[in-house]
Amino acid sequence: MATYKEIFGTNIEVLASDPANPVVGQVWYNSTSNVVKGFALTTAGAWATGGDVNTARYALAGAGTDSDSAIAFGGVGSVAGPPPISALTESYNGASWTEVNDMNTARGYIASAGTETLALTFGGYPPITANNESWNGTCWAEVNDLNTARYGLGGAGTQTSALGFGGDTGTESDLTESWNGTCWTEVNDLNTAREYLAGAGVDNTSALAFSGRTPSPTTVTESWNGTCWTEVNDLNTGRFNLVGTGTKTAALAIGGEPLTGKTEEWNGTSWTETTDLNTARWGMSSGGTQASSIVAAGLINPPVSAATEEWTGAGAPVTYTFTDS
Repeated sequence: MATYKEIFGTNIEVLASDPANPVVGQVWYNSTSNVVKGFALTTAGAWATGGDVNTARYALAGAGTDSDSAIAFGGVGSVAGPPPISALTESYNGASWTEVNDMNTARGYIASAGTETLALTFGGYPPITANNESWNGTCWAEVNDLNTARYGLGGAGTQTSALGFGGDTGTESDLTESWNGTCWTEVNDLNTAREYLAGAGVDNTSALAFSGRTPSPTTVTESWNGTCWTEVNDLNTGRFNLVGTGTKTAALAIGGEPLTGKTEEWNGTSWTETTDLNTARWGMSSGGTQASSIVAAGLINPPVSAATEEWTGAGAPVTYTFTDS
């Protein structure tokens, strides 16, 4: 069998610590840990464990730019007895969560849009509300409400350009409202009325709505062009109380009910099943992109979870450890 040097013309480097900026294809021997390591691009996305939230809960919402920068807020903290509705907000730095200023109105089953420093949250329960709050990175401020109170709706976009769609007004809804940074305007309805759906999108002109309950779990996916919704290819697995991240053309659909850890990737045309969550659950917070996302908390039927998982998409650089097994 040929040696590494015979194949590549050089010996494996011996280093006391991993290189600070390895290049793809580089291999080295770490003399401190006594292992051979290499740097390559991943061939499939994967979930990794992150730091737990401080307060376990479900039916919360979140926002964030990637797996290292996110916030999680609101939610329900119990499945037994009168549920304690939460106003808690927590901020994630890639390793741990820190409690920051609470929402003004405690609620669960809320929708969200934006990032960890500029976010929006709207709707919720109980009671069914149209409440809308804006986050500036430090505190929440009440701003103009939705036109129609509801919960279990989908959200997409930014703090100043968002979309809220579907939900429960006492029955499954097809209503869509557009946020311009000041007020909500009713626009064209979803083709399929549903609740507990998920969404993804960059602003109020470009979004994706998927899955939900009609009242049966559905696989329906719809694409928004700023004017109307168009049905596109369905999810592979129908579910509700799932979460979404990403954009209209590059999204993730994660978890949900019936209890599942399934993750699907959207490429702008169709959904493909990829690596499952390590812990199946529903009602999580979420944030990020198709390449780098985070989910936290949720319900594992019946335990309420504090767990966080971080997603790294296919094609990301990663350090591997080689073994002889």
